[in-house]
Amino acid sequence: MPLHLRAGPGDVAPIALLAGDPARTIRLAGALEGARLYNENRGLVGYTGQHHGRPVSVQTTGMGGPSAAIVVEELADLGVRTVIRLGTCGAIAPSVAVLDLVIATAAVGADGTTRQYTGGEPFAPVADFAVTRALFESGESVSRPVHAGLLVSQDAFYRQPESWEAWRRRGVLAVEMEAAAIFTVALQRGLRAGTACLVVDRVDDRSSWASDDAIAEATADLIELGLAAVERLR
Repeated sequence: MPLHLRAGPGDVAPIALLAGDPARTIRLAGALEGARLYNENRGLVGYTGQHHGRPVSVQTTGMGGPSAAIVVEELADLGVRTVIRLGTCGAIAPSVAVLDLVIATAAVGADGTTRQYTGGEPFAPVADFAVTRALFESGESVSRPVHAGLLVSQDAFYRQPESWEAWRRRGVLAVEMEAAAIFTVALQRGLRAGTACLVVDRVDDRSSWASDDAIAEATADLIELGLAAVERLR
């Protein structure tokens, strides 16, 4: 049994949807049939249920790369083969608006966890192509704009770096905290991994933060996107 996810053989499905926020995990579990709690240790709530007859797990990662990496490592030990993060992000590119959805094709590892996994050497944490394609094709059915491209993963949520403009020039769409670490662990453990995020603000305008009601409504589309992608994956 893993140290943090107190689950055993057969408790977790081969495919898992990941959320940083346990409240989002609980909401994801509510979209499954027969969801059963398999972990609540350390607040990392996890459930396994069915979606159209297919076993699916939903698992909290907590905030940031270190916690997300631990969770993905332990999910791999429990037999998970595909992970899809359904999270939130802040827009960097002018073309990306608050409450849009962003699907990551890759994530710049500007976080400590990714650097530690790679020894600080150059590395490209990319998403799995099949998972990314399933997310993007599923995005055609949701009622808001969907973008696909590059994220940057950083550790310091409240830092306002002068580098936003540099990331913008490099074609980065949005910033979040976990995707690079998740992709890095997945690549090293032989898992398929993808990420789709709801944009909740713009990094250059903290007053742009979406209201709780707007985020809750848009999260329904994020969940729909993730579950539709699960249906497309085999």
